[in-house]
Formats: sequence, C-alpha cells, structure tokens
Amino acid sequence: MKSNKPCPSRSDRDEVGGYNLAVIGGGPAGMMAAGQAAELGSRVVLLEKNEQLGIKLLLAGKGRCNITNAEEDLSKFINSYGRNGRFLYSALHKFSNREVVEFFVDRGVKTKIERGGRVFPASDNAREVVSCLEKYLADNRVEIKFNSAVEKIIIGSGNKKIAKVILKNGGEIVADNFVLAAGGKSYPGTGSTGDAYKWLKEMGHTVVEPRPALTPVIVKEKIVKKLEGLSLKNVEVSLWGKRKLDSCFGEALFTGNGLSGPIILNLSEKVSENEAKDLKIKIDFKPALDYPTLDKRIQRDFAEQNNKQFKNSLNKLLPQKLIPVIIELSGIEGNRKVNEVTRTERKKIVKLLKEFELSVVGLVGFTKAIVTSGGVELKEVDPQTMKSKIIDNLYFAGEILDINGPTGGYNLQVAWSTGYLAGESSLR
Repeated sequence: MKSNKPCPSRSDRDEVGGYNLAVIGGGPAGMMAAGQAAELGSRVVLLEKNEQLGIKLLLAGKGRCNITNAEEDLSKFINSYGRNGRFLYSALHKFSNREVVEFFVDRGVKTKIERGGRVFPASDNAREVVSCLEKYLADNRVEIKFNSAVEKIIIGSGNKKIAKVILKNGGEIVADNFVLAAGGKSYPGTGSTGDAYKWLKEMGHTVVEPRPALTPVIVKEKIVKKLEGLSLKNVEVSLWGKRKLDSCFGEALFTGNGLSGPIILNLSEKVSENEAKDLKIKIDFKPALDYPTLDKRIQRDFAEQNNKQFKNSLNKLLPQKLIPVIIELSGIEGNRKVNEVTRTERKKIVKLLKEFELSVVGLVGFTKAIVTSGGVELKEVDPQTMKSKIIDNLYFAGEILDINGPTGGYNLQVAWSTGYLAGESSLR
C-alpha cells in the first residue's frame, strides 16, 4: 500500500537545479539526513526509487522496529561494532542513542526497553516510526521524488564535485551537496540492490567487498527440518573450525534448513569470514549446567519416572519438539523402560544436550540478510562530518558505509547518527 507522501513541497521548481542538498535513498539514514538539513534551513530534495519511504524500516525487528539499543556505556557501544567502531565516535557524540529515543518520543512515539537493551516503539509497530519520519520531512518542507531511481552520477569537468544526478526516468537533479544513503545489498526486494557501489567506483572510491551480515545459517543435517519453528531461549551456540571461533548466549530458532534467531545472526559474520565447509555449530541446550550436574539432573528425572518408557521421560528437561530428535540421535529405543538405560547411553544424552553438533553449509545470503558488511572504505570518509575525502560535495550515511554491528538496534543507530551528522555537515 502506498504511504501518504509528505507535502507540501518547498516549491514547484522543475527537476533541474535549485537545491542546497539532494539525498539519494529514502531509508532511515536518508530520511534523517534530509530532515536534519532541512530543519537547519537547507532546500532539500529526497530521491527514492520506490513508491514509498522506509520500506526496509517497516520490516525491521519483524515489523516492530528495534529503533536503537539502550546501552549507556559509550565504549561498550562502540566496541559492539568491532574493528571499525571507532569511526562512529563523532557521529554518536553528535546524535547518541539517548538522543535518538528523545527524537522519537518528542514527536509522539512512545518507546519501551526489552531484554538486551533493545528499544522498540511501545506500539510494536514499525509503521509508527516511518510515519513519524514522514511528518518530520513534511514539517521541514523536504521535497520528495518517488520512483526516482538514480541512473548515473556526473562529476564536473576539471573538479572533484558532483555536477548533477541523472535519473532513470530521464530527469536530472542539480544541488550544492549530495548525501549518498542508498543502502547496501541486503533485502534486495526493498530496493537495496547495491546500485551505489558502481557509482562509488566510478567516482574513485574504494568499495570493500559487500557480504551478507546478520543472516540465517544453512546446515547439512536434514534432521533440522523436524525442528523447524522451534524457538530456543537461554542457549549457548558456538562456532568451530580447527578451534573455537566464537560463541553467543541467548535466543536461536530452527528453520527448515538450518538456524536463525539473534545469536545465530550475530555468529553469521564469523561464518562469512571463514570457509563454511570447515565449520561446525555446537548448541548447548543447558549452558547453566556442567556435564556432571546435567547427568545428575537426568538421573534424578529417571529415578522419579523409573517405570516410564524412555520416550516419555524427557518432558521436564526439553521442549516437546526436541525430544523425538534427541531420542533418534541417541540411538536408544524409545519404548525401553527408563531403568534399562545404561550409564553409557545416559552419557550420550548428556553430550547431545551439551554439544548438539551441526555442519555448516553456508549462509542464506543477501535475500534475508539484515544488513550488509562492506561498503565504502572508511579511510576515504571524514568521520567528523561524513564527507567524502575524494569528492568535495559528497557525504555518506547508513549502510553504504563499511560498518555494521550486532542485532539489538545497533545498525539502525548507525543510520540515525551518520544521517544526522551528514545532514548537518552538508550546510558547512
């Protein structure tokens, strides 16, 4: 359904010329950049290839929109982004996670904090967030051009400035400055098809190879199909090559061909950095219990159900959907009495619950990746302004930059902070 387009436009100018700033991309970073620049007095045009703004934002947090994370320690916040995190210091100081929450609350979007510091609109409705941003643009008279995909960016003769932007519909846009907020390659159905990488290379920028990040993992074992839809809480999942590469504690989800959920998505980046065929995933269903303690727990359960069949003895320990799979993998006949299960067989059950091993085939890829890893090389961007060091009137915001974080609101915070800083800096 087409959203209501912010109006009125600042004027009835023709497509060529007259703008202080042109923003390419109507996602969260682009909307924030356009709104901030316009609020400070710029004449702004926002170019969106779709018929509405924020399509990908509507999908964020499964339609609930995890706006940001409430982590109060800036150092911890920065460290969440890994080696490139330091690039965000200026942007986060300019427009922090606290200020993001204030931005939305001041405009009528009530928020709430959930486990892990994840901040959501109290309504659990991403549409409320998009509508808030649309009103922000309308209030500041940002002109929005829908169905305006960019065909080419033209650099002026004899200088390092963008002269104009050619649209696929034949139009042209001239502006003093430009913000490139065209996103990456994740969820291409929303319009994030990686178009900007070609433009960047043509302008002389280096593009770090884009990879899917925060994406489900595909595994070899067909048995996961029997567990499809099973949601796990408070489990520990570790990734192994020749050694342990990483581990995460929290929530996971079985899919028809592998695993998803927050901790799997966070591990997927490490998967993408290694040869998938050499990787194993191990799930610890009972991380709070060490091997001896879990063994004693099972012995106690067995003792209480001494005459029951083995297949009916695990109800207190495991989710119902997991029980048949554990029984199958244990090799123990389900109809056997609990008191007939040997010590060796019981130890095998313990190992299955502590080291449920799956072989990695690969990642689902960009079609279901939440964000893109890679993008414009950060050394070619001024972190204090988001300005290109190669093109004098070009600024960057959002997923186009080579920086991404874990699930939990960290990636939208990049969009808000870099968009805000780019929009403000474009006035200088």
